[in-house]
Amino acid sequence: MINRTFRLPSFRPLAALAGFFLASLIPMAAQAQTANWQPSEQIKTYAISGSSGIELYRSIGERGPQAGVQAVAHTTFKLTWRRDYRPQPDGACILATARPNLTIIYTWPKAPAKLPADVAASWQRFIAGVEKHERVHGEHILDMVKKIEAYSVGLRAEDDPKCQKVRAVLQQRLKELSDEQRQRGRDFDKVELTNGGAVHQLILALVNGP
Repeated sequence: MINRTFRLPSFRPLAALAGFFLASLIPMAAQAQTANWQPSEQIKTYAISGSSGIELYRSIGERGPQAGVQAVAHTTFKLTWRRDYRPQPDGACILATARPNLTIIYTWPKAPAKLPADVAASWQRFIAGVEKHERVHGEHILDMVKKIEAYSVGLRAEDDPKCQKVRAVLQQRLKELSDEQRQRGRDFDKVELTNGGAVHQLILALVNGP
């Protein structure tokens, strides 16, 4: 499981805040497999308290998830695979099918139900922006899984009667794609969380608002 976190900048009241070998070509029929599944989604929330923007943000700092860093929200996933490795008469091995079971898990704060009208409006703008940010991480995860699937189906290794070589090649590619996805998430966070970024602006508006 790979965490994709929305980092919590340090809190400064009413001030600016500083800011997861051998391969055959994939047959067309195998490529069509990618359209036969859909990811599932799970949303978790944690309760915060307060009756003003600054109080809500302070509560996030006290209760937000720990995901390597203090976070406002974060995105993780659960991923399993059903793979069909097929030894061939010529001694090769082919990964004939690879079907993912993906659940993307989002966690973000939940404000009290009864807030002053102006604070409620400010909060809705803030949480909508948080959700938008996290769903981009979800898109990155989905894109990674589709790349894994596309690479997997039809993968072939010669002289591999026990299908060990093809598994090793696949594992190496999985690591590469995972590392790529992590870096993509870090790059996205860097843009969003630095001064002037979308998330930075969301936090300023919440803290400096009603």
